[in-house]
Amino acid sequence: MATSSRKQRTKRPSRSKAATSSRFPNETPGYRRARERLLKAEIGLRKQVETVAVLRRKLPLGGVVTQDYVFEGADALTGMRSMRFSELFTPGKDTLILYSFMYGPAMTHACPSCTSIIDSLDGAATHVSQCVNMAVVAKSPLPRILSFARERGWRNVQLLSSAGNSYNHDYHAEDDAGKQWPILNVFVKRAGRIRHFWASELLFAKAEKGQNQRHVDMIWPLWNLFDCTPEGRGRDWYPKLNYTG
Repeated sequence: MATSSRKQRTKRPSRSKAATSSRFPNETPGYRRARERLLKAEIGLRKQVETVAVLRRKLPLGGVVTQDYVFEGADALTGMRSMRFSELFTPGKDTLILYSFMYGPAMTHACPSCTSIIDSLDGAATHVSQCVNMAVVAKSPLPRILSFARERGWRNVQLLSSAGNSYNHDYHAEDDAGKQWPILNVFVKRAGRIRHFWASELLFAKAEKGQNQRHVDMIWPLWNLFDCTPEGRGRDWYPKLNYTG
């Protein structure tokens, strides 16, 4: 009987394309198999995040901002002063990120969740400002906002008061009854006009069971950190203004 000149090759078990060479002390084969299944899902999530980001970047321009809102802001050189919406665009930067902070004049305390977000944004502000403009706006009078900022130790993020204009209501940070809402809006300057580009409208979409809207989680490190832990986010815990007493 003729024999083949080729040596028979032993078929090796196929490995997932998501497999890595990473190994950690004392991990079991079962752990590694489960980790590689999860890694495959994480790769899929990474692709989906970019797919959504591409769709966002391809949005057509939104509506023209029809009024040059006058805010109260603080300038390092001149102290408190009026600032027009158009002045929030610095030379060479045609994008503006505005986070609406739930701290209205009728609220006894600032929103703890918004405060947690701004605690993080304050640290990121000097980095963000290298590429785009960013500010945080609330409905309370500016002295009240600045007093709270001093308590929190915020030093970098630009803070604005919309107490004297209709910005909050126009861009869905306030309802008809005066209730404040947290929302992230992005504006762009094109051909000399300021236009709306995007907003975190997940705030107004019905949440899945057991979740909240998660509309600004992309700028909120807190929950993303918890997602890496076995406990997860936890359904009944939210940030507080302080953890003493």
